[in-house]
Amino acid sequence: MTKYSTISIPIDTRKLLEKAKGEEEWGEFILKLFTEAQRLRGKKSFEELTETLTEEDLKAITESSKELRERFAFR
Repeated sequence: MTKYSTISIPIDTRKLLEKAKGEEEWGEFILKLFTEAQRLRGKKSFEELTETLTEEDLKAITESSKELRERFAFR
């Protein structure tokens, strides 16, 4: 059996979110928002990281990753 919880939010925020969610269930809608936020944070972090690394750094990381996968491949 699924347990439920109540979250208090400002009325204006609720009205905005209700419009965006449409007929979707609250749980599914909030989970989608969370998942998308996590994906965007990861993408932003990756882009920031690649901007700080040189081409040589990226090549070395790629080669190390390939070597690691080859060494730890299931036999």
